[in-house]
Amino acid sequence: MLPFKVVYHEKYDLNLGPHVFPSQKFRLIAEALVAEKIASKEDFAEPEPASDDDILRVHTPEWTRKLKTGTLTASEVMLLEIPYSRELVEAVWLAAGGSILAAQCALRDGFGVNLGGGFHHAYPDHGEGFCAVHDVAVAIRRMQADKAIQKAMVVDTDVHHGNGTAAIFYNDGRVYTISIHQENNYPAHKPPSTVDLHMMDRADDHEYLGALLPAVESALEEFQPDLLFYVGGADPFCEDQLGGLSLTKKGLMERDRRVFEEARHRGIPVATTLAGGYARRVVDTVSIHVNTILAARDVAAEFPVRAASGG
Repeated sequence: MLPFKVVYHEKYDLNLGPHVFPSQKFRLIAEALVAEKIASKEDFAEPEPASDDDILRVHTPEWTRKLKTGTLTASEVMLLEIPYSRELVEAVWLAAGGSILAAQCALRDGFGVNLGGGFHHAYPDHGEGFCAVHDVAVAIRRMQADKAIQKAMVVDTDVHHGNGTAAIFYNDGRVYTISIHQENNYPAHKPPSTVDLHMMDRADDHEYLGALLPAVESALEEFQPDLLFYVGGADPFCEDQLGGLSLTKKGLMERDRRVFEEARHRGIPVATTLAGGYARRVVDTVSIHVNTILAARDVAAEFPVRAASGG
C-alpha cells in the first residue's frame, strides 16, 4: 500500500519500563500503520544490526567497547539518562542498521522510513539524552563509504537541539545540518549546526514554519545534497512533557509535508527517522509519527521516483 519501505524491528523497544521515554511507541506506530490500513505487512522491512565497522565510522573504539561490554562509568550512565542493558545495546545497533536500510531504500524508492532511530544527542565518545549511538551519522558515513552518496543534509525537527549531529559533522563540507529547536531547553551546550533555528518558548505553527521552510528551501538550493535525512520530532507538540513549543498536530504534519515536498520536487531522496515524542498521552505521540508517514505517502504520490532526476 505504500510506495516505500517502513523499517522496523520488534527489538527497537528498549524495555525501559515506566520511563518518560516511551520506547513502546515504536511497536505502537507499527501496529497503528497496519490497523489503519496505511501499510501492509509487505511494506515493512526488517533491519540487520549495524556492523561494528559501521558504528566505528562515527564512534570511538573506547565508547563502542564500553557499550558492548557494559563497562560504562556511573557518570556515563547518568549522561545517557536511561539504564544500561543488553537490550539497549541490541536496540541501538538495530536502530543504526535500520537507518542504513532506510537510506538505501530512499536512494532506490525516493523515500525510506525508519520507525526507530533519530538518536541525535549521541557523540562519538559518549551518549546523552536517551541516545547511545548516532544512527543517522552512522547511516550517512556508510552511504558515503559505499560511494552511494557524496553529500548529505540533516534536517532535525526534534524540539531539542541536535548537539551530537552538530558536533559529529562540524566543519565537514560534505554534510549540511539544520536544527530547529526550542532555545530554552535541553541540551545546555549547543554546538553550532550549519544552520540553527532557535525558537522562543511557545512558538506556534506559524512562527515555526515561517522559520523552517525558507531555511530548508535555501539550503537545498545552495547545497544540493544527494540524500536528505529528516529527523521527525513529535515533541514540538503543544502537549509534550519535555517540550515548550505550541505546535498542533496539523502544524506538525504540514511541517513534514512541506519539507518532503522541497526535497522531492528537486529529485532528492528522503530518509526519515522518528525522533523524540513525550506527549502526556502516548497515543498523541503515535498519531504524530503516523502522520509523518502519511505526509511521506502523499508527497511520494505527488513526486514519483521515476520523475526524479537520477531516481
